Amino acid sequence: MSNALKQVFNKDRTFRPKRKFEPGTQRFELHKRAQASLNAGLDLKLAVQLPSGEEQNDWVAVHVVDFFNRINLIYGTISDYCTEQSCPVMSGGPKYEYRWQDEHKYRKPTALSAPQYMNLLMDWIEVQINNEDIFPTNVGTPFPKNFLQVVKKILSRLFRVFVHVYIHHFDRITQMGSEAHVNTCYKHFYYFVKEFNLIDTKELEPLKEMTSRMCH
Repeated sequence: MSNALKQVFNKDRTFRPKRKFEPGTQRFELHKRAQASLNAGLDLKLAVQLPSGEEQNDWVAVHVVDFFNRINLIYGTISDYCTEQSCPVMSGGPKYEYRWQDEHKYRKPTALSAPQYMNLLMDWIEVQINNEDIFPTNVGTPFPKNFLQVVKKILSRLFRVFVHVYIHHFDRITQMGSEAHVNTCYKHFYYFVKEFNLIDTKELEPLKEMTSRMCH
């Protein structure tokens, strides 16, 4: 493994602790199956498809947690370069600005710097995926009725991390030799959200041209 890739996978660079699946659980087995497909070099379009006999919500839950861990890691590698000075606004180029809103401090959409936005975003997702009422870990415990609604919001917000990283920090990713890794992660994410219709087309607009070249 190159030094650059070691940096990408270095535990110290991880933005926050990874959410793991408990061995022996159905989610752990699904997670292993998803990883095995990727490691075997299976076509990403096929790798995201729901395995026969599996519940869609379980498959989606496993991928949401996995994408959170991986995108979190990617942002962690460039976070030293994403500062209040370099990125005073959370944006994806001049046309797209993202404002933060939550149920606590920021009840109205609020303009924040990219690092502030990212911190709030990762904290918010972590709370969602560790909430047993939304992401139940016990087999047999039903998912809530609003599960896909919450998932769509999580994935739309994670997509904004890709937008910011690609448009404002891709030179750093390239310098580290991590371009192929980040591109593969993006393609996997894109094919997954398209397969299950989890992000509005409008939200995907900022990376539309790049995506049309990369994801056929």
